[in-house]
Amino acid sequence: MIHYQLRCAAGHEFDGWFKDSAGFDNQIEAGLVVCPHCGSAEVGRALMTPGIPRKSRPEPDVLPPEPVVSPAAGGLIPDSVRVALHKLREEVEKHCDYVGTDFAEEARRIHNGETEARGIYGESTDEEAEALAEDGIAFARIPWVPRSDS
Repeated sequence: MIHYQLRCAAGHEFDGWFKDSAGFDNQIEAGLVVCPHCGSAEVGRALMTPGIPRKSRPEPDVLPPEPVVSPAAGGLIPDSVRVALHKLREEVEKHCDYVGTDFAEEARRIHNGETEARGIYGESTDEEAEALAEDGIAFARIPWVPRSDS
């Protein structure tokens, strides 16, 4: 995965995650990358600060847990974030294979070269996710918002 800081024609900045730089280029050409603030498809990469670890403070092996926003706790998800999460869900469902509760097992098979490399999504327990991270198997947890059409 590659992370880009993006900027639309109106000057709004936002983050974007892509499989690789070619994936970013393909999605831009297809008009699939849109500003979550104004909906503009005129999007390009913004200047980013490189992430260079200090010798005294190496990069952590495991990313810290993502914050959770709960409407029950009074933290409603902003519309721009909800739009971005819906688009992310659409792209994942369109381009990746759903493997259900076998996610950890299938991710491990892909990592070990026992099955074809491809994008997958599904469910895993916290323990399974921790084991994948400990074994150096790359994956990401993303918030899965309900479909707006359901």
